[in-house]
Amino acid sequence: MNEGVEGQLRSLERRLADLTQRVERVERGSARSPARPMPTHDVAAPPRLTPHPLPRQASSPPPQRSSFDLEALLGGRVLAWAGGVAILLGIVFLLGIAIDRGWIDEPMRILFGFLGSASLLLTGAWLYERQGRTEAALAAVASALSGLYATLLVGTQVYGLIPAEAGLAGAGLVGLVGVAIAVRWESAIVAAIGILGALLAPVLVGTGSSGLSLAFMAIALTAAVGVLLWQRWDWLSLGAFLVSAPQLLAWSAENHERLPATLGALAGFWALYVVAALGYELRTRGMDELPVASWLVLLGNAVLVGGAGYFVLDYADRPNAAVAWLLGLAASHILLGGFALRQALDREIGSLLVAVGLGLSAFGFADVLDGPVLVVGWAAQAVVLAYLATQASRKPRPSGSDAVRLLSAAGVYFGLAVGHVLAFEAPPNAILVGVPDLADALVGLGACAAAALYGRFVLRDFDPDLCHAAEAAGAATLLYLASVAIVDTVGVTAAGESRQIGQVLLSAFWALTGLAAVVYGLLRDARRFRFAGLALLALAVTKVYTYDLAELEELSRVLSFVALGLLLLGGAFAYQRIRVVDADGEEASR
Repeated sequence: MNEGVEGQLRSLERRLADLTQRVERVERGSARSPARPMPTHDVAAPPRLTPHPLPRQASSPPPQRSSFDLEALLGGRVLAWAGGVAILLGIVFLLGIAIDRGWIDEPMRILFGFLGSASLLLTGAWLYERQGRTEAALAAVASALSGLYATLLVGTQVYGLIPAEAGLAGAGLVGLVGVAIAVRWESAIVAAIGILGALLAPVLVGTGSSGLSLAFMAIALTAAVGVLLWQRWDWLSLGAFLVSAPQLLAWSAENHERLPATLGALAGFWALYVVAALGYELRTRGMDELPVASWLVLLGNAVLVGGAGYFVLDYADRPNAAVAWLLGLAASHILLGGFALRQALDREIGSLLVAVGLGLSAFGFADVLDGPVLVVGWAAQAVVLAYLATQASRKPRPSGSDAVRLLSAAGVYFGLAVGHVLAFEAPPNAILVGVPDLADALVGLGACAAAALYGRFVLRDFDPDLCHAAEAAGAATLLYLASVAIVDTVGVTAAGESRQIGQVLLSAFWALTGLAAVVYGLLRDARRFRFAGLALLALAVTKVYTYDLAELEELSRVLSFVALGLLLLGGAFAYQRIRVVDADGEEASR
């Protein structure tokens, strides 16, 4: 009986499996073949009811978090740092009470200061490593480092219990701990206290301007530069420079008699400052501009090292060596800038270095050169800076402020060149009495005119307004050069007496030049030339009706007025023949 039941069950299972396979085959076939259309009948199918979708509830946007969280600021940072400062002040007040009441002597005060600061440092480190990055841990460590430096200061300078050398070593150890913590935690405030405190260590412990102090400061500055390159804290370069530069200057002043050592130290610190100024950009290529701190450090470095070396050598009665120091430092900047311009670095670095080098060379040239040679040097520097400005504007990531700075520097050098010419080679009264030396005046004015016209050439695609300004400056300089040459060659005798024929020719030259500018402006439809020509004609009229009428003799006066009148008539005729006014009132030229 059991075997019969079991046989029936197995038979049912086989049938069920067979039915299952058939159903699966049918489903697969229907999925592959398109559905056949249903046969149509005359009876109308009932209309399909399309259900209306339920209205979707508009999801409310997530609440926007404010970028400034006042509660987090007050509850996290302010409380933490206020607590750290309070602890530090509490320790100071406790020591003050203990000192006033005679509880502890001087060695115990120093010991308690070290123990308290070290305990606070360990507590902050434990909080950070065990409880995560919290402002309380950072505040505790920063306060502890400050307390350790203060304890060293009191122990060395006030009580004299710690030798200066031992205090310097202790300050170095504190700075090393601060640097290690700052790098590990990536904390800028800890880095500021640790590194800048280490740089201030020679002043804090009173080691003076000894060789040990300088060596310690060099090591601390090297560490600061390393942290700057590692963490990219651009502000650290400026802080390190502001702290160490006065100490380097004081050391150079006290050790001026040891020329090789002093100059070697200045050169070494110059290299460190250059790396500190440009290291940030080297680590962040592709940035739009150099940070302001880099500009300030590089400029301050040039002034500090160049000025200190110059005065040390000049004090040692070596003026030629002092000038050579400035020019050598300028050449170093220019060579580095040229190398940077040829490499795959940001052009702003190269242009900045070259600009600083040219600035140093300007002071060197002013000391060793004089007369038109100095003017030529300044004009050449203006040309180089204008060229660098145009190149900086064409780099892949142009920096407008970079080009503006370079153009400003070019304008300063051009102004120096023109000012020197107007003060010495060709003063303004030269159009009346001539110049002291015509060759010097021609060289100086020619150099200024060439620099302005070259500026017009390089600026034509950079800024049309600046291009026109440079064109006007070059034209005015050439006009002044020709005027001086006329007066000095024709209007002054060999004995230095004035001749009136020179003033007659000068008035005619101004009027003729103004007329030529007007005609050129009419033919080329260039309004700026027409206005310049009219202005020069007005200047000629003013001169003839004031100076010539009052100072010249009758025949010379007649010649001036006749020449001016003929040229003015020619100008009026040119306007009537060349200028055309269309029906809309707009000017045109035939």
